[in-house]
Amino acid sequence: MAEKRETLFDMFSPVSSEEWKSKITVDLKGADFDKKLVWRTNEGFNVQPYYRREDIEGLPAIETLPGEFPYIRGTRDNNDWLIRQRVYGKTAEEINSHALHILDRGVESLGISLRGNLTVEDLKVILKDIDLKKVEINVDCCAGKASAVAAELARLVKEAGAEEEFRGSIDYNPFRRLLKHGLPFPKDVVKEGMAVYEAVKDIKGLRCFPVNSYMLNNAGAYITQELGMALAWGAEWMTLMTEAGLSADEVAARIKFNMGISSNYFMELAKFRAGRMLWAEIAKAYGCSDEACKMMVHAVTSMFNMTLFDSHVNLLRTMTETMSAALAGVDSIETLAFDECYTTPDEFSERIARNQQVLLREESHLNKVVDPAGGSYYIETLTSSIAAQAWKVFNEIEDKGGFEAMLKKGEIQAKVNESGVKRHVDVARRKEILLGTNQYPNFNEKGLEKAQEESAKCGCGCGAEVQDGAVEFLNMDRAASQFEQIRLDTERSSHRPKVFMLTIGNLAMRLARAQFSGNFFGCAGYEIIDNIGFNTVKEGIDAAVAAGADVVVLCSSDDEYAQYAPEAFKELDGRALFVVAGAPACMEELKAQGIENFIHVRVNVLDTLIDFNAKLLK
Repeated sequence: MAEKRETLFDMFSPVSSEEWKSKITVDLKGADFDKKLVWRTNEGFNVQPYYRREDIEGLPAIETLPGEFPYIRGTRDNNDWLIRQRVYGKTAEEINSHALHILDRGVESLGISLRGNLTVEDLKVILKDIDLKKVEINVDCCAGKASAVAAELARLVKEAGAEEEFRGSIDYNPFRRLLKHGLPFPKDVVKEGMAVYEAVKDIKGLRCFPVNSYMLNNAGAYITQELGMALAWGAEWMTLMTEAGLSADEVAARIKFNMGISSNYFMELAKFRAGRMLWAEIAKAYGCSDEACKMMVHAVTSMFNMTLFDSHVNLLRTMTETMSAALAGVDSIETLAFDECYTTPDEFSERIARNQQVLLREESHLNKVVDPAGGSYYIETLTSSIAAQAWKVFNEIEDKGGFEAMLKKGEIQAKVNESGVKRHVDVARRKEILLGTNQYPNFNEKGLEKAQEESAKCGCGCGAEVQDGAVEFLNMDRAASQFEQIRLDTERSSHRPKVFMLTIGNLAMRLARAQFSGNFFGCAGYEIIDNIGFNTVKEGIDAAVAAGADVVVLCSSDDEYAQYAPEAFKELDGRALFVVAGAPACMEELKAQGIENFIHVRVNVLDTLIDFNAKLLK
């Protein structure tokens, strides 16, 4: 059979890239190839509509295997990952009970927060009856008490006789205050870092120098931006701690990358592959052994694209994000619960979140194949392109003095916020789609009972109020936040505006524009009154007035607007706001007659709805 297949292939002559492009150009019937088919990403490079063998010639992944330097194909010869979930509770006893509950249901790695009223001494209670030889423990705490927490955790590990088997981390993150509040760490970063290291040095599997780039992801950073800054953050740890006297291997073996995962499926998969390769080269430049060059990565699904309304769609987002990380070969994954952005997850949402990973592993068997993307023309090219752009970001930071120096100037935060603003604008203009929020909303859904006011406290346990810092800090507003505010304002109002579709004329166009308009105004939570069509403009206006419409949207074809729009506007006579769905050639003539409102694909949906809210809400 093999011989027959080989003979069959020989019957077909090779087709060059030029021949492929020539054929595509013919099929485009004169349209520009680059404008029509090439994807201009926000990551600093373009994506072609197809890739071929020659596109991956010479790329590093082609000549390496999983577990081989520079680890682009993975740091292990297997694809097992740990399922992590955070534990909640008001007391240490409640947290312990919750931890034991989820460990019995598939979780292998715990995220424990010692913020708020919890103390170092509570850690012993929290870890009661938990097998420290089998369960990964990751403790998040205020950076100022990280050394005390590290010492207590190390004591408990030794008490359990788990020094060799234990895996976990202490989140000593002195840069968190600069990122979240623009305020510097009040102590000596290196001195405190050495104290943390001294506390954990006998526990080889306990990492204590985190790179929490998920914070950048949650603020709207682009993929190459997050990766480049994460590498610079890791390099900062290498520089600070080696200059303090530790060896390169000692520092690298304690660094843990905690990275976000956006919904860009293939690019996120490529990001982790590129990250391993670049970090291996950076660590090698510091003099690390091959083993110490391995990048340990925990991945957490993004908060940036989660939504309050139609929140079950968050399950689709977190599922594809989790798949990206799993196929990329990360060490552990936390899949956020679908209601994470507006409440503390309950038993149901927690169960669904962890079962998403259980399904991918136990039913889809994604842990059975190492680097399944290896050799893919598309993903190998993406990996190379992302690596190149992330490397530019990394070098720019290094040229300006390093990660900490740029943080103290607020430049890291400013660059991420700039990206966040652009992404919010893209959401406002529907260039970036959030299903259920800026497109196809469930406009009858209520959100006030779900929305919670966020605390004004720092959250580290010190009780300090959040205040404007000395430098710029990250804007953590989710992509949906502005649309959600509009809907919540509508919900709080004593009057819910009614939008009436005056559908007339060309059947296909009026139906399409009525659907577009319903989606448009539904994003503000207005009541939508659709219609199958009217025979005359007067009939439609009379029906709209009878329905108590606050907004009347004329839905027809461009050719018919020249006739219908002036007639409808005059007939309505100011009894409701008048809107034309579309951008007809006669738009300027209609504006000259007093018609002001036009909605179409090029308008800023968010700004338009803000204007309507200002006119309609009571």
